[in-house]
Amino acid sequence: MHVKEAQNRLGSGFTWLCDTMDNVAKHQFGDAPNSEFVIAPEGRIVRSRSWSDPDQLRKDLTELVGPVRKPTRESELNLPQIITGRNVSQGVVPRIRRPGRMQAVTVKAEVDSSKDPFYAKLRAEADFDLLRSGSGQMYLGFLIDPLYHVHWNNLSKPLRVAVTATKNSHVEPSILKGPKVHVESDSDPREFLITVENAQRGTEIQLDVFYYACDDDQTWCKAIRQSYTISLETDPDAGRIQKNRSGLRRRSGTRGSLMSIGRVTRIDVRAETITLRMPAGNSQKYRVTNNTSIVRNGRRSPLKAIRKGEMVRYESEPTDTEPTIVRMMTRSTR
Repeated sequence: MHVKEAQNRLGSGFTWLCDTMDNVAKHQFGDAPNSEFVIAPEGRIVRSRSWSDPDQLRKDLTELVGPVRKPTRESELNLPQIITGRNVSQGVVPRIRRPGRMQAVTVKAEVDSSKDPFYAKLRAEADFDLLRSGSGQMYLGFLIDPLYHVHWNNLSKPLRVAVTATKNSHVEPSILKGPKVHVESDSDPREFLITVENAQRGTEIQLDVFYYACDDDQTWCKAIRQSYTISLETDPDAGRIQKNRSGLRRRSGTRGSLMSIGRVTRIDVRAETITLRMPAGNSQKYRVTNNTSIVRNGRRSPLKAIRKGEMVRYESEPTDTEPTIVRMMTRSTR
């Protein structure tokens, strides 16, 4: 599904290689979280690095193949415009702040528990006290999978999670309830922090999840019940959340280090708004105030410096009108 989505969005005709669900290729190629390889036609690896570096990759290809004499601009590619139905709100549910560093732990989706796809995917992280001593905090985040083009139905009961633990361990709270949201639908994560005590080797945490989902085209809505099993073992394939490299530090009181991405489709400097197209294809308008921190090409910049078509990483917070961007980072298109 990921490859098919990429082919549709890019209109590509080249060959794609897709790893297995259990990451066989990733493991064979060194198990780095964001690795990059240049492979010669005969199959020999001529460049490799553990973390992708686009600028260095361009230099590698210039050295190995030759300079690009007539660069292709994005506007010349005639990329398809994917319409996924009506817009779904984003940035309306506040993000929670993680209590320091956390490590992703192993999650197993109990696929036999539901006839429906897992429209919401679970990410579970444990703090180092929990992993070391068996008592500490755990982060649970339920994220809508954009490949299914669905959203939370806020006209029905919010997401609810029943949490139980094995081997005489204790979790608090044992019932989690999602927020009441003032818009009919959105695709923001539903996040929780729980406390785990007396976890022992082999302890598992069982989650039974209940929520209402609708497709973006508004052709169906349904009640979903699904289950997960969490093991208190670090997941080497889950990656980790990192602070950005721009030097922009997280401010006290913000909602965490997770940031969203979008492409600029419209800028109104006078009205102090910016419209972004999301990876799922929908668009969202945001307010940009004097308190918004904007970094462009590694430097503090005003809103008028941003250009249409640029990709931005941003963090937003809900307001009574449009959601407001707290901070955003971008680079000029080349």
